[in-house]
Amino acid sequence: MNKIIVSILMVLLLAGGYFFYVLVTKTEVVVTSFEECEEAGYPVFESYPEQCRDSNGILYVRDIGDELDKFDLVRIGTPRPNEMVTSPLTITGEARGMWFFEATFPVEIRDANGVVLGSHYVSALGEWMTEEFVSFEAVLEFESSSTPIGVLVLQKNNASGLPKYDDEFEVPVRFFSADSE
Repeated sequence: MNKIIVSILMVLLLAGGYFFYVLVTKTEVVVTSFEECEEAGYPVFESYPEQCRDSNGILYVRDIGDELDKFDLVRIGTPRPNEMVTSPLTITGEARGMWFFEATFPVEIRDANGVVLGSHYVSALGEWMTEEFVSFEAVLEFESSSTPIGVLVLQKNNASGLPKYDDEFEVPVRFFSADSE
């Protein structure tokens, strides 16, 4: 009987010591974004967009810009959302003919503070006077960024100038820096 009590006390003492060790040595990581959740080692679900759930059960979703919301209007080939980009940047994809005017539409790249680092025009690679998808391409040169992230903005070419016909398609990007290596 004494051996059983001693064994139970030993198991309780070891378990208590283990839990105390875990509580003292494990510092809770504060997570506020998908990237922080992923860096902290929480599981990332194989979905699109990717999702990560922290220890508190909060779900974080990777920002992919307008890719799903405007899939029927614009489809980006390169760069993909959250891709590391450098200047000059080759941009490819396809957009409905209504996004073009005179076979072009504007594109710009901004840093996380909204500062425009570069702008240019995307050119249609085929007949643009259609409601179908038209392939496009552009090479955009831009200044280096002081922020690690930014956004590529494809703007509908609104020949009317009326704000109600404005539209844009955003692609989050990461900027290459010496720290990114």
